[in-house]
Amino acid sequence: MKKIAGFLFVLSFLISSGSLHAQSGEKLELFFKLSDYFLKRHVYKGLVNYQYSSKNSAEIQLLHKTITEVDLSNATTNERKAFYVNAYNILVIYQITTSYPLARPLDKEGFFDGSYHSVAGERLNLDELESKKILKAFDNDPRFHFVLACGAISCPKLYNLAYKPEDIEQLMEERTQFALSDNDFIYVDDPSKTVRVSQIFNWYKSDFDKAGASILEFINKYRIEKIPSNYKIEYYEYDWTLNERT
Repeated sequence: MKKIAGFLFVLSFLISSGSLHAQSGEKLELFFKLSDYFLKRHVYKGLVNYQYSSKNSAEIQLLHKTITEVDLSNATTNERKAFYVNAYNILVIYQITTSYPLARPLDKEGFFDGSYHSVAGERLNLDELESKKILKAFDNDPRFHFVLACGAISCPKLYNLAYKPEDIEQLMEERTQFALSDNDFIYVDDPSKTVRVSQIFNWYKSDFDKAGASILEFINKYRIEKIPSNYKIEYYEYDWTLNERT
């Protein structure tokens, strides 16, 4: 493991310094490797060590640079899908890290709609990246809402590995099941026959409607412990507290 980490660090340094001119496909592969390495180091049980990342910013800065340089002109559907999901999650961490300390992502003005980045050659903010390059580009697949993490406690838990082209579909299924089976994300109150769900189901209602299922039907499609069909749905208040590992 140390040898692999060392290799990635040296390779990253060469590319960031301009000593190695990677081809477009190699830069995409590098991005997946660097993202995987970074998330393994900084994410634990869905929480991010922003303080450490802010003090050791070379890794996140390099990832930001790699996001800029990736060329998707010849990328496959799964390569684009995996790239944009990872890019979104990494850019959320980048924005928090470069503005740290923050109590909430929203404490940074324009966090989602005012901070722009070059993403594979396109100037995008987080809202545009999510809506145009992920949801609209891939038929508003509702599973994306459980693999994208917005930096807050109420977000689905951030995965501590990178999504890669060869496993993106499998992991979208697994992470959707994980989120919808998480009792900290879906609250079931049996005595009152009520299910309290995330505002995500309200904000993106059209995506779930398009899936051809009610909210409860969609949840039960993935949830391990099924919820009775007569339970009432309520939305709980979104907690924007930073998903920080302390």
